[in-house]
Amino acid sequence: MTPRTRPLALLVMDAPTFALQFRSDELRRLSQLVHLDEPVCVHDLDSPEVRARLCSVEVLLTSWGAPHLTEERLAAAPQLQAVLHCAGSVRGLIDDSIWRHGVVVSSAAEQNAVPVAEFTLAAIIMAGKKAPFLAARARRDRNGWVDALGREDLSNCGRTIGLVGFSRIGRRVLRLLRMLDTAEVLVSDPYADAESVAEAGGRLVKLDDLLLRAEILSLHAPLLRETRHLIGTRELAMLPDGATLINTARGALVDHDALLLECSSGRIDAILDVTDPEPMPPDSPFHELLNVMITPHIAGSLGAEARRMSSHAIDELDRWLDGGSLSSPVTSGELTMRA
Repeated sequence: MTPRTRPLALLVMDAPTFALQFRSDELRRLSQLVHLDEPVCVHDLDSPEVRARLCSVEVLLTSWGAPHLTEERLAAAPQLQAVLHCAGSVRGLIDDSIWRHGVVVSSAAEQNAVPVAEFTLAAIIMAGKKAPFLAARARRDRNGWVDALGREDLSNCGRTIGLVGFSRIGRRVLRLLRMLDTAEVLVSDPYADAESVAEAGGRLVKLDDLLLRAEILSLHAPLLRETRHLIGTRELAMLPDGATLINTARGALVDHDALLLECSSGRIDAILDVTDPEPMPPDSPFHELLNVMITPHIAGSLGAEARRMSSHAIDELDRWLDGGSLSSPVTSGELTMRA
């Protein structure tokens, strides 16, 4: 790409996402860097009209709602040189065929990690104080004070916290936890190295060792074939009595039948921003449990947080047009190793 040429670009995402991520400021910046035909944004790459445009498109800016860039769709875009994703994981967007077409890919996963890590830190702090569960009992009993008085387990001081997954989000959570006076933060991730984990403030251990000690367990692993139900009956049984499971990653990392049994017994608690299925059915017994808090998948980027990701993609475009390297390139290895 010759520096500062203005390639033809197309935005590919659903209409609500486009309205959320591309306001007047983003569109003005974008129009200064690329040519944008009408319509600026599409969500279907298979109509005759869009296929005709794909023949000359050089840059795709994608986000939530974009269809998978299959071999057939890539073949219909012979001029395509870059895919700049205005969201997190690209696992549902691309596969290895993208590299065969010589297309560079960037993701705003690092920007999406920010609010998830912030939400997770808040959830850990609330879990240490058992705040969501005491609040639920207070609503039921109209008396939230009796349960709190005299208890020594309502504390974030000296807690042992376990993080499963040293992903972008897991790393950020680990660094944020430095503000707490924890006993130790344990990390389990088969791809992590002990030195990197230690530099971030944790200690790398095997999953079983982590589960046996984690008073608060937070999940940050990708959902792969081998990680489905990573936390099941055996793993949940290893957690100490009174532990809290926090899941802001993927619902299917946890066997929800096994989790329901443990939470129903009152032995452990849970804070779930993601569930399996999602959303949780209205008649699910989880809704009746006072020691389970379910939030509607809000940990990730919303509102202005989502525009932070589209702004990052435009920054990437600016760097690429100048002939520079992408700051957040996606490699083939990330499709199998990271969320």
